[in-house]
Amino acid sequence: MEKDIVKGYIRYLKLQRGMSGNTLDAYQHDLRKLLDYLKGEQKDVREVTLDDLEQFSAGLHDIGINARSQCRILSGVRSFFRYLQLDGYRNDDPTELLESPQIGKHLPEVLSTEEVDTLEAGIDLSKWEGHRNRAIIEVLFSCGLRVSELVNLKLSNLYLEEEYVRVLGKGSKERLVPISQRAIRELGFWFNDRNLMRIKPGGEDYVFLNRYGSHLTRTMILIMIKRQAKAAGIQKTISPHTLRHSFATALLEGGADLRIIQALLGHESIGTTEIYTHIDTSTLRREILEHHPRNMKK
Repeated sequence: MEKDIVKGYIRYLKLQRGMSGNTLDAYQHDLRKLLDYLKGEQKDVREVTLDDLEQFSAGLHDIGINARSQCRILSGVRSFFRYLQLDGYRNDDPTELLESPQIGKHLPEVLSTEEVDTLEAGIDLSKWEGHRNRAIIEVLFSCGLRVSELVNLKLSNLYLEEEYVRVLGKGSKERLVPISQRAIRELGFWFNDRNLMRIKPGGEDYVFLNRYGSHLTRTMILIMIKRQAKAAGIQKTISPHTLRHSFATALLEGGADLRIIQALLGHESIGTTEIYTHIDTSTLRREILEHHPRNMKK
């Protein structure tokens, strides 16, 4: 079905918009980035939401694509979804509220360590979900996980004595990520509450659960983080991805090697995949201990 949709779109660009061969190739090349991303997320183009596209856009920035190129790619994405609506594949256009990066400015927003602390400090720990929410924010910031990786994190993937978590990333690729003492402590508080819950069958191994004992969805985490940001008086527009981006930025500003940051994030970059295979876990651990603010000695 996807192939037919793409063929129809290319035909539309050629006949309706009179695009040349080179321009068509460029559009297809950029569209492939989106389709590959959606394949990794197991999303059909007919079901994509604004949130999905914002995550995709943020990911472009993460892997080092400059703002001008991001604008070009997102322009093609808008054109594609307008076509889907025009041709009856969708009733809506999820790109209507999708923002392009301003040339010369960095997207997405980044939180400083102090702002992450403010975000966590505003959580009401008297509520049943208080410690859970604090642990979620801390794990996102300390480990740089994608929100999809966080919701699927299992107890059996935690090696807290060794201070690692095993993460199942895109394309079912596994990676080991060091976890800070602060994150381990917050998880411990959450586990005290979690142990008192009635957990539904199938939810036993998930680290983070909702009030009904089932594992969380990405949307629940997005809503929670936006609410906490508002409650904490943080004016920036943030999402779970902001914490992942803040993790990478904190490491980069702390002097960590860019290639190692990419490995910690679970990125594959043409030309650097080979390098990743030579980065052992002790090197990753040393970089995080030396360069992430959660591990630096005050």
